[in-house]
Amino acid sequence: MLREMNPPFRPAPGPAVRDLASRIRRLPPSCGPVRLVGVDGHAGSGKTTFAGQLAVALGGAPVLRLDDIATHDELFEWTGRLLDQVMGPLSEGRTAHYAPYDWRARRFGAPRPLPPAPVVLVEGVGAGRRALRPHLALLLWMELPRAEAWARGRSRDGEEQREFWNGWVPAERRHFADDPSRPFADLLVLQREKGYEVVPGPAGTVGPDQPLTHGDGPPAVC
Repeated sequence: MLREMNPPFRPAPGPAVRDLASRIRRLPPSCGPVRLVGVDGHAGSGKTTFAGQLAVALGGAPVLRLDDIATHDELFEWTGRLLDQVMGPLSEGRTAHYAPYDWRARRFGAPRPLPPAPVVLVEGVGAGRRALRPHLALLLWMELPRAEAWARGRSRDGEEQREFWNGWVPAERRHFADDPSRPFADLLVLQREKGYEVVPGPAGTVGPDQPLTHGDGPPAVC
């Protein structure tokens, strides 16, 4: 969770990202005057890089990183704080203020403003959780098998974060088993050799007899 150590390279947005940005601009607001877009996926699946490109294509849309909301002691138990500090003010058209968590110092930093822009991106594991979905105009899921995503994340963060990852993996498994996001994704984002592909997601295709507690992603790729 120390991605700021090595900021990801962000090439210019490709056609799929630009097309997605155009689609998002046409959506009705979902949280007060804001079109709130969730970018979810397994840790290491490329959410930060993709959200950065999408923000550029949207003309500099603010990005709220859930890594700034979570803590060592609250990997996923941050919903109330996010609703109070961010969703509440934005839903009233006010600038939200949240204190980003410092993963090295293990404490919260100075409050940071988040204005009620036309589009605000929320990226991170859990961006599509059930408590947040009513506030979202669109939910995107980074389509990468969890084992591959976790391997990428471990490689990215290095030996320094090995112990953290050993605790993160079972915590993420439990989270998505209890509160899956992928079945509710409007669109799936696939990273290709020369950019991204955005395809329809499973939202609206889950029948009443299909359980939603099996986790995210088809069993064959998990």
